[in-house]
Amino acid sequence: MAHPAARPRQTAGSEALAALRSQIDQRLQECARLMEAGVIIIDPATTYLEMGIQIGEGTAIYPNTTLAGKTVVGRHCRIGPNSVIVDSRIGDRCEVFASVVEGAVLAAGVDIGPFSHLRPGARLESGVHIGNFVEIKAARLGRGTRAGHFGYIGDAQVGADVNIGAGTVTCNYDGKTKHKTVIEDNAFIGSGTMLVAPVRVGRGATTAAGAVVTRDVPEGATVAGVPARVQTEPAGERPPQAEGAKPAPRRRNKSG
Repeated sequence: MAHPAARPRQTAGSEALAALRSQIDQRLQECARLMEAGVIIIDPATTYLEMGIQIGEGTAIYPNTTLAGKTVVGRHCRIGPNSVIVDSRIGDRCEVFASVVEGAVLAAGVDIGPFSHLRPGARLESGVHIGNFVEIKAARLGRGTRAGHFGYIGDAQVGADVNIGAGTVTCNYDGKTKHKTVIEDNAFIGSGTMLVAPVRVGRGATTAAGAVVTRDVPEGATVAGVPARVQTEPAGERPPQAEGAKPAPRRRNKSG
């Protein structure tokens, strides 16, 4: 007497495979939705987009990129390859190359990377350039400011058109409390500068390479050394000298 063939049992492995296929289908459907709206996705198979991500027309997403949370990306951007963006707003015409962006805001025309990290509270105004191996946390960088090489900028307010040299660190933590660094417009921060917060660098001031800045730097002044000392006084505070004349002796303020 013939017996009916036994139905194959669904194994845990087959259930997991079905779940994986469902995840892949959802991810590809999200890619398809965005591509129909004018987004360029180079390789949907290696692009990871959470449901509901907003991306503007003309933006290109390169392989091995993840966009998650409440992220919004503007138009005509280049994102990736190898980038992770979470809960951030990216303005039009930005580039995020092989970097991590978390809880940050980028205005139009910002470029980052490779291998940089924007942490929560980072806000970059238009035209800011962040190069490789730069970490920014709870800091605002003004229009056109540049940090092209490795460094740390945390708990800081940085003005417009500031140059931040390689190896610069805002020393914001004293072991108990975080302190703020302020760098005003058009300042030049030399390579290897340590800014020991709380500290302010005035408008148009310069720190020499390797300076350890523990006191406020006046507007237009140049400081150097460990600890940093004023090398040149701000323009307008020195009396004009005739050619070949000896410098006038310093006047000391009399007490009382």
